[in-house]
Amino acid sequence: MATTMAPSTGETTKTLVNYRTDRGVAVIEMFDPPANTYTYEMNRQLDESILKARMDNDVYVIVITGSGDKFFSAGANIKMLSSVDPTFKYYFCLHANEMLLRLEHTPKLVIAAINGHCVGGGLEIAMAADIRIARQEAGKIGLPEVNLGVLPGTGGTQRLSRMVGKSKAIELMVTGNTFSFEEAKELGIVNDIFERDGFMENVLEYARQFCPPNKAAKAVGRIKRAVQTGWEIPMESALAVERENQQILFQSEDAKEGLAAYVEKRPAVFKAK
Repeated sequence: MATTMAPSTGETTKTLVNYRTDRGVAVIEMFDPPANTYTYEMNRQLDESILKARMDNDVYVIVITGSGDKFFSAGANIKMLSSVDPTFKYYFCLHANEMLLRLEHTPKLVIAAINGHCVGGGLEIAMAADIRIARQEAGKIGLPEVNLGVLPGTGGTQRLSRMVGKSKAIELMVTGNTFSFEEAKELGIVNDIFERDGFMENVLEYARQFCPPNKAAKAVGRIKRAVQTGWEIPMESALAVERENQQILFQSEDAKEGLAAYVEKRPAVFKAK
């Protein structure tokens, strides 16, 4: 494939994100070995992949992971950040914010398959997913940006504090320590830890439980949207969001099937569309 130079950063345009679909699941893989650090170009490709999965009616769940078995992602590419001016850095962070919000705004379940070290901006990406599954004893996790004289600037300060509380989040970020996946699970940052062997296969099997005919994918997506949108707005407004999402589901074929299956005492078989 021909390469071109990105004028602002000197990056070469190459494949930095692999995208594939597997029986209802879109797999988005950051691909820049060994550490899968992200640049502006990688973020643009991630953004494109997120939109592609969003618009594909045959995709019900999105899994985001890193290539190899050592790193999910070590965060932003320090060499790139060192070579650009402060204005570029600002817009780089702004675009990353917009990209990760797209994961949260998409009414499809997003799972981060944390296959290796997940630090800095890598954890910021993972925290924008709905569910985080880590590979057993495969690495460390944390937000060590303070050691570089900066803060976690692509959502880390906000998402971590919402997960673990203000005081604990501040402690984790000002110390800059990294910790095990087991500790992350205790803190509620990681939902589950899967065995090392067959990790991705097991993640995909886990993801498929949320796809038709196993689950009503539209209901899964609308549960996500109700929570994501309602999380920080007044209760009365959040309940209105919940009702609107429920009304959409009441009109679906899946709701008819689910209710009928319950009455008829049989397993529901949900449609793929």
